[in-house]
Amino acid sequence: MKLETQLAKLAELGLILNPDITIEDIIYAVDRHDLEQKPFELLLFSFGSEVEREPWGRRICNRVWNFDTECIVSTGDYVKIVQNLCLLTGLPDALTDIVDYIDLAAGECWLEYTIQDKRQHWTVDINDDWADMLTLSYVMEEIQHDGCQFYALDNGQAMILVYCTPAIASKLGDLCDEDLEPVIPA
Repeated sequence: MKLETQLAKLAELGLILNPDITIEDIIYAVDRHDLEQKPFELLLFSFGSEVEREPWGRRICNRVWNFDTECIVSTGDYVKIVQNLCLLTGLPDALTDIVDYIDLAAGECWLEYTIQDKRQHWTVDINDDWADMLTLSYVMEEIQHDGCQFYALDNGQAMILVYCTPAIASKLGDLCDEDLEPVIPA
């Protein structure tokens, strides 16, 4: 399926390229032929990534994130994760004053943030360098709104996270020929 057709179908579901992103940015990292031979799944992976050329730090789509869950090394890692989750919801400032502390050797890890003038503190379980998905599911539950929720496509040690309605998740699953699973079971 032509890349442009895939992009149009995703756009119908509300998944669009960020304003400064072009098709050339996508095919710089993933061959057009591969994207067209394995429609939607590779494109969703690309949507969840950053452009792999200058200027650096540009996300392809703010509604999708390729979340490598083996990413906890030092203080600040949970802050980055939570900021990405907020960005997916379209409310990058849903949580404020986000702070974490990570000392894997000492076995100490926690996450704090403010939501609607309430300070939230989580003691985070440590499992080597893997993110604590239970704690992150609590964060996700707090920031979900407007009938949308977090869905995931398994990607090995990573997951492609999409923030959308159940109906859109079902349509994406049909396009990818694989069900998107809710991160927080109903």
